[in-house]
Amino acid sequence: MTHKIIPIQNGFLMGAEPLLHTPFNHQHNLNNTVPMLDTRNRPLRDLRISVTDRCNFRCSYCMPKEVFNSQYQYLPHSSLLSFEEITQLAKVFVQNGVEKIRLTGGEPLLRKNIEILIESLAQLKTPEGKVVDITLTTNGVLLGKKAASLKAAGLNRVTVSLDALDDAIFKRMNDVDFPVQAVLDSIAIAKEVGLGSEVNGTPYKGLKVNMVVKKGVNDDQIIPMARHFRHSGIALRFIEFMDVGATNGWRMDDVLPSKQIIELLDQEFGLMQLPATVTGETAERYGYKNADGTHDKAAGEIGLISSVSKAFCKDCNRARISTEGKLYLCLFASQGYDLREILRNPAMNNDAEKESALAHTIAQIWHQRTDHYSELRALGMAPSNNGKRVEMSYIGG
Repeated sequence: MTHKIIPIQNGFLMGAEPLLHTPFNHQHNLNNTVPMLDTRNRPLRDLRISVTDRCNFRCSYCMPKEVFNSQYQYLPHSSLLSFEEITQLAKVFVQNGVEKIRLTGGEPLLRKNIEILIESLAQLKTPEGKVVDITLTTNGVLLGKKAASLKAAGLNRVTVSLDALDDAIFKRMNDVDFPVQAVLDSIAIAKEVGLGSEVNGTPYKGLKVNMVVKKGVNDDQIIPMARHFRHSGIALRFIEFMDVGATNGWRMDDVLPSKQIIELLDQEFGLMQLPATVTGETAERYGYKNADGTHDKAAGEIGLISSVSKAFCKDCNRARISTEGKLYLCLFASQGYDLREILRNPAMNNDAEKESALAHTIAQIWHQRTDHYSELRALGMAPSNNGKRVEMSYIGG
């Protein structure tokens, strides 16, 4: 059976050439076992799916209140991918190399009955028969109420965004007066129900907590955060303030380089670098030292995500799906590729035909991927695209 290649609209991405609309001669199907590589030999392994463009926080680095106010027009429900469409799309990605799926937002726990989606995704297996690592990033507001049902549905792990322990600073950053203790309580409940399990033989000890560090805003929280989560079984990761989207007022002067964060933590606690657990891992891992200079495993570890000061584009194996079904090849992309058009194409007679068309289209897009925005930024060559770039709240982190 032959399939028409769906014309790909909006084909220009940051740091990438437009897609060439030429006949596609690579063979990809739902049982493909050949790694799908882009132009820089990067495989597709990690898929991040945004399930909503709404959030109950108004963090200045993501959804500043002056932009995302009561007049802001969110996507209508009919534009969002249904759970069935997300699962069908995820199935195709998994059969073509994806081993990990992260649900994002906005705030993903605002999506009604998200447990149903997680249960469906948890049934997916790679061509080698491995279960897929299903994880989710949340601000923690609803996590305490949903932790048990999320775990029962098949969620493996959770990453909680938490930018300060000081209540005044935290409230100022979330900009909705939400107290930090409520997030800490949710983290404790999630740990209690067992979110942080073993997947494919790889143990995930506890949960992860992500802290976006903005110089002069919450950098005095670095040591308190490390001290709080040390010995907790929870991995704490520090993220450099990034120029995602065009609404967060990003300036290089607001970035505290990870090198300085590590120096600060090393002086306070004593650190040692740990090897990466998987290829393409975004965080550089550091462990706390024992008195003899070895890794104190009981104390745990921290991670540094340095996408501004130390680009990791060369190993990036992530793709992103927006709430309305557009495929983005980079967190800093300005435009995406519409896969919903295939999912809702009335001319296709059955799921097998849609999935085959999706597999061919995704492969065509990935094979021509060149994105390396952070490397270009470091060289002072990052294209501006007239200030237009996909927003964090739309595509997830």
